[in-house]
Amino acid sequence: MATSLLLLLDDIATVLDDVSILTKLAAKKTAGVLGDDLALNAQQVSGVKAERELPVVWAVCKGSFINKAILVPAALAIGTWLPWLVTPLLMIGGAFLCFEGCEKLAHKFLHKDEHAADTARHEHAVSDPGVDVVAAEKDKIKGAVRTDFILSAEIIAITLGTVQGQPFVTQLSVLVGIALVMTVGVYGLVAGIVKLDDAGLYLSQREGAGSRALGRGILAAAPWLMKALSIAGTAAMFLVGGGILVHGVPALGHAVEAWALNAASLVGGLGSMGANAGVGIVAGAIVLGVVELVKKALKKR
Repeated sequence: MATSLLLLLDDIATVLDDVSILTKLAAKKTAGVLGDDLALNAQQVSGVKAERELPVVWAVCKGSFINKAILVPAALAIGTWLPWLVTPLLMIGGAFLCFEGCEKLAHKFLHKDEHAADTARHEHAVSDPGVDVVAAEKDKIKGAVRTDFILSAEIIAITLGTVQGQPFVTQLSVLVGIALVMTVGVYGLVAGIVKLDDAGLYLSQREGAGSRALGRGILAAAPWLMKALSIAGTAAMFLVGGGILVHGVPALGHAVEAWALNAASLVGGLGSMGANAGVGIVAGAIVLGVVELVKKALKKR
């Protein structure tokens, strides 16, 4: 009896050890998408009235939990009955991330007037007291939840690729763990980021030169932080999406590895990252071009 109990405890410890190692590996692989998710959600929530920021974050967070509740069982089903589908799904997700990055850049630099008009409409909606703020936020929340679904699907797919071939219990534990950690981590950080300006304002109005200086510093840094997150999010799209495409096409992966080895003396480990980003930019531009052509064809009809 005692021997059986010890064997059971040993098996449990082995499973937990495997889960811990695979969770760390999956978290490392999905870190780029996590940065993208954080940046995009911080952007989605920014701009709403101060008293509505945390309710909006909570609404999107609940939507994210629902997304994960749909995606984790779907991933387990695919891993069990359709394991050959994991790589194609990763490739589709990687291509979409690259497309989204290129679309974001194109909208900002090639459609400046339209981008400025969207910003002006949003600012008017926020500042106009006659606008139903909660109703105006519904579209923003829906858009953020849709974006979260795509990025969550990418995180779950990458995690599934990491645990593919492992026992079902290990797969379930790692997928659920990553889903919970990523959701709580992202939206906890988003809540903190969107409240930075309030914290800065509070400190700037307190007594004491140190507190006021810190508050003014936070107020000055908050807009730059949002811009930095936006840039980091776009870069993460190309790095993660391009990396998925590179690893999904063996010939391309070998070519990138060879180029990175040749460039290692000049740029070190940044060579492979630069190559992944370059592949992501090219792939995103191609997909964006095809999408625009299809849109024009549909408009003509």
